[in-house]
Amino acid sequence: MRDYSIRQATEADVDDARAVMLDTVYRDFATGYVPRWHADIIDPVSFYLTPPRHTLLVAVDERDGTVAATAALDARGPAHPPNPRWLAERFPSGETAQLRRVYVRPEHRRRGLARQLVDELLEFARADGGYRSVYLHTYPHSPGAMGLWRALGKELCDEREEVPGGGSGAVHFEVPLA
Repeated sequence: MRDYSIRQATEADVDDARAVMLDTVYRDFATGYVPRWHADIIDPVSFYLTPPRHTLLVAVDERDGTVAATAALDARGPAHPPNPRWLAERFPSGETAQLRRVYVRPEHRRRGLARQLVDELLEFARADGGYRSVYLHTYPHSPGAMGLWRALGKELCDEREEVPGGGSGAVHFEVPLA
């Protein structure tokens, strides 16, 4: 069993964290880099390291010092469009902690890293004091995602079933803050 350390990312971690995120969007999502969706991946410093209410966490493999997983939180609620209007209204920016980029490299999966990262993000949100809810969206084809989010939160909307034409295919969740 490998040992991992979970911590807030620093600028020294940015390149390795970006590699985990880009590998995920290319391999698991098969979308590749899409500027309007992935600007935060290219510039994680501006999105997650600089704003005081945002964070980027990394799980580092202690054997070799590589970043095995990432997870981020920001204060941006879901936008309408492309998300359903009622979701944007329920989770307004500034009051919503949105979980993002919870990605684990394939060779490090099934070790509880995603859950540990999410626990740390929730602690960060609670310590902030200004968030009233926690929101995220995921995609059913993302390995392990649906099981994790169903265990940790409440499914609110499956666009494949609830949005005409299937929307983006995203599934939206709320995770308890308390």
